[in-house]
Amino acid sequence: MKYQMRFSLTMAVFTSIMLMGISPGTSRAQVSDQPDTPFKLATFEASGMIRIGMEVQNKLMDLNGANAYVTKQLGLHIVSIPGEMRTLIERYGAISNRMYQIANYMGAENRLADRDLGFVFDPERVSFKAPIKYPYNLLAAAANYKSHAQEMSGPPSGGGGQSGPGGPPGGGGGRGGFAAVEVDVDNEDPHFFAKSPRSSIIDPGAPFYIPKDINIDWEAELAIIIGKPGLNLTLENAHDYVFGYSIIYDVSRRGGTGRRPANRMFPGVNWFRGKSSDRAAPFGPYIVPKEFIKHDNLKIMTRVNGVTKQNGNTMDMIYDEAHMIRFLTSVLTLYPGDVIATGTPDGVGRARNPPEYLNPGDVVEIEIEGIGTLRTPMEAAP
Repeated sequence: MKYQMRFSLTMAVFTSIMLMGISPGTSRAQVSDQPDTPFKLATFEASGMIRIGMEVQNKLMDLNGANAYVTKQLGLHIVSIPGEMRTLIERYGAISNRMYQIANYMGAENRLADRDLGFVFDPERVSFKAPIKYPYNLLAAAANYKSHAQEMSGPPSGGGGQSGPGGPPGGGGGRGGFAAVEVDVDNEDPHFFAKSPRSSIIDPGAPFYIPKDINIDWEAELAIIIGKPGLNLTLENAHDYVFGYSIIYDVSRRGGTGRRPANRMFPGVNWFRGKSSDRAAPFGPYIVPKEFIKHDNLKIMTRVNGVTKQNGNTMDMIYDEAHMIRFLTSVLTLYPGDVIATGTPDGVGRARNPPEYLNPGDVVEIEIEGIGTLRTPMEAAP
């Protein structure tokens, strides 16, 4: 009688497990749906298809393929994951637990070493695209590192033909068209400019074309990626609206002989001409969700042809993330996928003596700790 009762109980448990769609010996509880395994996100092309990728342990998974595989292996309910990054960011609150399960399951027991998994790729053998094509807004902070403000506020060092990023000589404030002064971040707003997402953003590895007789400079910047719509945000809740972080190269024109002077009606720096060139925002390759990175203490470097030109840390920003977002959302609504370029540390070419600018054949590499490396070759404009 006792044997029959134990047998009946065992069969009841087995039947319940099978009805839940889970194979014996496996349960959902075995794979956490919490952010235990760090991952990065990317948009990439492989085998002629554009895919959303999840990078775990230096392996790049097609996220939809990985989702189908893990769902089947664990008998999970079906969760649809968008195949486009901006939509994924918009839906992240609803799908993040499934993404955590994918990372946790695939990151365990050396599963990513299985060569028969057709959704796993070597990051060195794919073509990375800009992670988001295209955000609604691409907004950039000006002079947000004290060291950069200081190097650009000195007297013009010659060789550039202008004092600001795109303005006429004598635009005010020396090399950068501004003065380095002590700032009260709580009571004084930061300076921002906009770049056109559609015209400016290009893929990692895609060339920037240098116009004839125009001086082109390097500027490495941490990019904040917005996660949900926000207007009139506060210092206290700003971070709640952040999705993650990436890398952006704020390509900057520093004058040259191959430009016409701006009219004299508006003296000072012509930020549009200096910052909004075609292809002037290389972006990527990865986005790191905010739960996996400490954004306010990251090394940020620029190398030109392998030589280090910038070597800073995001802890040295004048306006931190919360102050930037508070200001921007006092002016306009930020939307999921919007990009905020947060300024560059010192070491730009314009501030050197003599100034240094890029030439066709040069390669700019921007590396940010915990995110990756953005590579941009220079070519002569066709």
